[in-house]
Amino acid sequence: MTLALILLLLALLLALLLYLPIALDRRRKPMDATARRDAPGDFVRLSQGVTHFQWVMPEANPTKAPVAVLVHGFSTPLSTWDHLAPELARMGYRVLMYDLYGRGYSDRVDGPEGRDFFLTQLNDLLNDQGITRPFTLVGYSMGGAIAAAFAARWPERLDQLVLLAPAGMGAFPQGMLKRSRDSHLPSDWLMLALYPGVHKGAAKALKLMDGTCAHAAQDHRDQLNYAGYMQSLLASLRGILRDEMRPEHSQLQRTNLPVLAVWGGSDIVIPLECMGTLAHWNRSVVHVEVPGASHWLPLTHASEVAQAIRDFDEAL
Repeated sequence: MTLALILLLLALLLALLLYLPIALDRRRKPMDATARRDAPGDFVRLSQGVTHFQWVMPEANPTKAPVAVLVHGFSTPLSTWDHLAPELARMGYRVLMYDLYGRGYSDRVDGPEGRDFFLTQLNDLLNDQGITRPFTLVGYSMGGAIAAAFAARWPERLDQLVLLAPAGMGAFPQGMLKRSRDSHLPSDWLMLALYPGVHKGAAKALKLMDGTCAHAAQDHRDQLNYAGYMQSLLASLRGILRDEMRPEHSQLQRTNLPVLAVWGGSDIVIPLECMGTLAHWNRSVVHVEVPGASHWLPLTHASEVAQAIRDFDEAL
């Protein structure tokens, strides 16, 4: 075999390997009526697309109970709230949770995913559900960045803001996600090639960490089955997650809005030192650390998070 032939075969093999992630992505299923057939909750067509949402109601006075709206994180669907939503309902809240565009059973929407993109979805849903009185807004991870942006723009619409391991402190993303965000490779190849393994590993780790989170772990993993999911993640990395949220938190310090931040003591995604960053930006924030909690704290430490919110409520 000549050297030229060997080089040709190697080039063909390299081309195949480069194309494989793209080919696999094109075989993923669409998020459509078939995919949503057995989904729990409800759906509504908003200005940017179909949004999946669920209510969890308290047993007493559900029509008069205060509302808590939950905004999940970067790569998770609304089942992130499997454990915390019932805890909040037992505290007397009417709990509204929904899938951000690109995640769970909501539509995959092409284009940038900056602050206005996510605030439009949240505003549309609030209007559709008739939420006109001040409510509690809870944001987890990237949802913390969305919640902070909402609160800074419309503080008068909230009773309080609760941030769980919030993004926007400059610590996330790192590693492969940061390289994917900043890469100029065609067709977002790096994300398509490397992220599925990271995602599956995270879902497996969650299931092994806490067996009661098996449903949420499976939901998390299953998102890879649908077209547009990874493109949406990349759009968020290049959108709302590109810049720090210092302007929003500094603005919140100039309001009277109560803000609680709950942090995982063993979180390596949004590490505990981010508490100091947020404290510097907004000195009025009340901080609570959950010892031993990872970045999955709304699932693995829901009772501790609920207790922190209960204590915060009682102190107001």
